[in-house]
Amino acid sequence: MTVMQTCAKNDETARSSKERENIIEVADLRFVYSQKTPFEKAAVNGVSFGIKKGEYIAIIGHTGSGKSTLIQMLNGLIRPTSGTVKLNGEDIWGKKSDIRSVRFRVGLCFQYPEYQLFEETVYADIAYGPKNKGLSGDELDSAVREAAEFAGLTEQHLKQSPFELSGGEKRRAAIAGVIAMKPEVLILDEPTAGLDPRGRETILEGIREYRRVTGSTIVLVTHSMEDAAANADRLLVMNGGKVEYFDVPAAVFSHADRLGEIGLGLPQTSRVIM
Repeated sequence: MTVMQTCAKNDETARSSKERENIIEVADLRFVYSQKTPFEKAAVNGVSFGIKKGEYIAIIGHTGSGKSTLIQMLNGLIRPTSGTVKLNGEDIWGKKSDIRSVRFRVGLCFQYPEYQLFEETVYADIAYGPKNKGLSGDELDSAVREAAEFAGLTEQHLKQSPFELSGGEKRRAAIAGVIAMKPEVLILDEPTAGLDPRGRETILEGIREYRRVTGSTIVLVTHSMEDAAANADRLLVMNGGKVEYFDVPAAVFSHADRLGEIGLGLPQTSRVIM
């Protein structure tokens, strides 16, 4: 299947999802770094959008466009300067005591998460998050093993030290640690950065399978227009802290000239066809 055929399929899926409820709603969201200093900068500036339950969203934009700040506000790691983030209709900052549970329900896997591995075994590393969530016994064991399977890790991997793994295996172990918490929304910041094509596809296939089996919402931050086109129902394009476009892939890619102006290109197959 070509990228454009995949885009068409994803566009059809996105249209059929219009009647679903929003799991995340963002309204007039703003975050300013170094307020009231000469270095004040609005990293995210007046952003509003909604993400449907079960959707696969790709967030794209050049370095400094506000992507990382935005996703950290989606799971409560950063509190907005103004505006709201709602999870299933409730403001995540409405009650401070709820913010910890939000971070379990909206799982965030940072770029290069393998640098955060620290336990003696891969099993223990994957178990760390769900343990903190309160899982134990058979429930914990099941969560660890299911997450490892989605991430393409074997029983042998689980027994190893994370520091014995290859780069791609470490990445998968770190992603499994987030999946094991069974979040309603899984956010991944450049999960395939620096990996070879085989490693990239292993991770992307695991994410697709996780979504298929669990029905979870996926938010993928990526610099790869190919990955965005091939996987996402809708693309959210960030530029200068604002939303430039938020639409199905084919509609976004129809703005080829503007995408080029803001430092983004089309997927290779799209470029050839057009």
